Order: sequence, then C-alpha cells, then structure tokens
Amino acid sequence: MNLSGIVLLSLPLSLLLGWTGSSEAETADSLVEWNFDQASARTLPPQFSIGTLFDGRPAGDWQVLKTDRAKSPPNVLAQLMPKGAEHGYKVVLIQGTDSADIELEVSLLPIGGKADMGGGLIWRASDDRNYYLARANPLEQNIRIYRVVKGLRHLLKNFDQIIDLRRWHTLRVTMNGCQVQVFFDQQLVFDLCDETFTGEGLVGLWTKSDAVTYFDNLRLQRQ
Repeated sequence: MNLSGIVLLSLPLSLLLGWTGSSEAETADSLVEWNFDQASARTLPPQFSIGTLFDGRPAGDWQVLKTDRAKSPPNVLAQLMPKGAEHGYKVVLIQGTDSADIELEVSLLPIGGKADMGGGLIWRASDDRNYYLARANPLEQNIRIYRVVKGLRHLLKNFDQIIDLRRWHTLRVTMNGCQVQVFFDQQLVFDLCDETFTGEGLVGLWTKSDAVTYFDNLRLQRQ
C-alpha cells in the first residue's frame, strides 16, 4: 500500500484538510465531505492513498476527473483502470479518517466493466487487506456486505436489487459498536451485527476487476 501520506495521521483533521487544498470541506468537528470540485483534474487528493494488488502494482487508476456526468459538477473521483483479475480489488483509503462509529455515504455511477461493475464503501480498515465492505454490482443486480480479512472476502449478507446503469445511486453505511446498517438509494437493505473489526480504522472506496466507476459527494460523519 502507498504510505506516502502516513505522517499526516498525527495531524489534527482540521490541519490535514487545510493542507490538502480544497477537494473537501469540514463542516463540523465530526463531519467531512468530499465533492472533488476544487481539486485539479488527473490528480489524486493528497490524503487519498491507493492500495496495492497482490502482485505489487497499484490497486487501480484513481484520479479526479472533470466530466459532464458528475453528480455535483464539475468533478468526480474515478477508478479508470479497465482491466483486472477476478479478485483484483481496487482500493483507495483516506488517511486521517480513523474512526469506529460512523455514518458514511457516497454516490456512484457505473461506467463500464464486463467481468464486474459498480463499487462500494470501505470502513474500519486497518490497511488495504483488512476492512468492512459494502458494494453494489449492476451486473449481478445485488448489494452485498463483506468482511475482508488478509485480502480475502467473506460474505456476510446478500440482497438482490435492480440497479439502473443509466443513473447515479447512493450507498450509505452506519456502524455503531457491532451494529451495521446499509442503505441503497435510501432503502435499508442490511441490519446486522459483526464483531470482526472492533476498533478505529480508515474509510475508503472500492471497485473490483475491470469495473470503471465514478464516485461523488463522499461524506463521513463520525458518531
């Protein structure tokens, strides 16, 4: 995993956000939002750290992209690598977001992919191999929640859901203690308890295999 920004973990979040520029805004001590609209196109916000695939290559081509398809114009954060192994997880984590009890939300737009499509949210991540994951897959037409341990996914629950490829969708997660809820387009799809990861961890974004996906309006509320 790329740890070039790891020294920032010791800084207060307000200083971290001020240093990175303008890809996000802190509206309260516990609320951070990223719309990527003030960031330079074809760059990655400095606090965003791309993971590594098992062969050591970067886990995806993550970059800010200017597009007329943005949910909140002009920019999105995009995963643009259009190829990958079946279990190639494209991961980007956000340094300085250590938290346990959270509400985490993102809008996502499926762009391409033949083996896989869509993407998801990561939370309580100790690194790019250990985290919780909630993802939406338009090819399979389902929502799933996993725990990922040492790079291996373990399915917790599946929910079959019609996912329209032509529009943006919203994925939201809340977790307090062991209790986790997942919402898709404001509909509750999962409500369960899991105690695999109990401490604080980072949040991030995820795609798989050859999925090309746009993300916008990422929001983290610490409880």
